[in-house]
Amino acid sequence: MPSLERFFCTVLVLAGLLWPAAAPAQILDSLYVRQPGVSTRWASPENPTAGKGIGGQENRGAKGHAYQTIPAGKSLVLADVTGAGIIDRIWMTVDDRSPAMLRSLRLDIYWDGAATPAVSVPLGDFFGAGAGTLVPMDTALVASPEGRSFLSYIPMPFRSGARVVVTNESAKPLSLIFYDVDMRRMKRQSPGAFYFHAYWHRVRATTPGQAFQVLPLVHGAGRYLGSMITVLTDPAYGNSWWGEGEARLYLDGDVSAPTLVGTGTEDYIGSAWGQGTFVNRFQGGLVADGGRGRWTFYRFHVPDPVLFDRDIRVDLQQIGGAPKLEVERMIKSGVRLTPVTIDPGHRANFRQLLADPAPLDAPRLPDGWTNFYRSDDVSAVAYFYLDRPEDGLPQLAGVAERTAALRPPAAQTHEGQP
Repeated sequence: MPSLERFFCTVLVLAGLLWPAAAPAQILDSLYVRQPGVSTRWASPENPTAGKGIGGQENRGAKGHAYQTIPAGKSLVLADVTGAGIIDRIWMTVDDRSPAMLRSLRLDIYWDGAATPAVSVPLGDFFGAGAGTLVPMDTALVASPEGRSFLSYIPMPFRSGARVVVTNESAKPLSLIFYDVDMRRMKRQSPGAFYFHAYWHRVRATTPGQAFQVLPLVHGAGRYLGSMITVLTDPAYGNSWWGEGEARLYLDGDVSAPTLVGTGTEDYIGSAWGQGTFVNRFQGGLVADGGRGRWTFYRFHVPDPVLFDRDIRVDLQQIGGAPKLEVERMIKSGVRLTPVTIDPGHRANFRQLLADPAPLDAPRLPDGWTNFYRSDDVSAVAYFYLDRPEDGLPQLAGVAERTAALRPPAAQTHEGQP
């Protein structure tokens, strides 16, 4: 299929993501247009097969089976359907929202009978709780209205089947999980529809000078939707700023240099001069806890599509910054870092320390804000569409690696029935 035709088919599939950018009249018009051959189904504990006319029959119809339990080491199938359709919404809540449980619950989604999942991520991270905190939010893709539930509005098309599974990889049972998976069933899927994928990756101590891979190299055509990133800063760097690294997106054969490059981490999510907490439709900072070194932030490329025809890779440089004297002090203390630039506040005196190496205390170097490669604990969920149901990415890391060295907030309430 030509690239232009594939692009417009994709736009139609993703129309639900474009509400804020589309004309309101057009959006409202679409609400009352008949869709021949399309039917609505919900999979839930009250109707696990999403079948027609068979929901809510237990206890004579009086809320007889509203939730499930997942024993330690076991899986629960939330939805398993055959035929074509599109998942429009996923909602769930659990009684244990501790940081360890949020990382121990694994969400897997399979398309069209594929052997490997297109989505395989820690449940909490997928919904923005990478730092162990689920906060109230409402974004274009995921939401948690009061910080007690998980919502996905990401359109997820399939051609011959869909299977959604949650696995409890913790050492204790998950007593309560409420959920529903809302979908439309249809005779056939659009030939230009991409499959939704999500990939989670963590590096507990990045190597100074080596970028963190938000998304390793993926082959195929598709659309990159964005990422949810969590940074746990290394205390060795004190209160220095960690977010000077640039987002770098390598598209369609890029090797030595990327096509798309940002100017800094907080710049990438639409902020500037540091990063606080804010929730917007397409970018935000869910956690900005400098005292405990915990940060979670996101950027969704909905109004600004990132399209690729052959392959894509997404990196985030690990660069921090501090006044020059503070960086010199860290170097003398043996902190792992590599100075990158000195910025006295005027481009004419800007110094590129990798292109023109010199000791930081060299007399010819000016004073000023000094950027440096650093090492932190970084993890991310990458959201993207691909023209195939499998992506060839590495399997999700084991639960021990996912839950190691968690850094929960100072106080958090997470138990209790929703």
